[in-house]
Amino acid sequence: MKRREFITLLGGATAWPRAARAQQPTKLPTIGFWGSNASVWTPLTAAFVERLRALGWIEGRTVAIDYLNTRLYVQAGALMSYGTNFADQFRRAAEIVDKILRGTKPGDIPVEQPTKFELVINLTTANALGLKIPEAFLLRADELIE
Repeated sequence: MKRREFITLLGGATAWPRAARAQQPTKLPTIGFWGSNASVWTPLTAAFVERLRALGWIEGRTVAIDYLNTRLYVQAGALMSYGTNFADQFRRAAEIVDKILRGTKPGDIPVEQPTKFELVINLTTANALGLKIPEAFLLRADELIE
């Protein structure tokens, strides 16, 4: 092997691991935003993303943002979802705000967990997958998508 061929081979061998490393996708930190109606939250999420950008984060490049909505996933074809009822949570939040506005110290208000949950089942997806959902389970669903 001639000197020039050896140097070319050696140079390619040292550059190859670097190129391979550069092509592998890196896992971005992910922020999950959970909302019941994306259109209602758009101004707020836009402000959130704008502030992240001002702090040096770029959505899709340095940080990933997942906008989650279980009901929309089921409407789009997911089999089912079980999660909190956002309307109920906002009603409870209004009650807490009312207490604060009437003079209750925020520290005196106990922390509450969600108490109302909803089950949504997509029967079209279940049929496409060949799944038979038990009748007792269907009766417990808050919404059936057909």
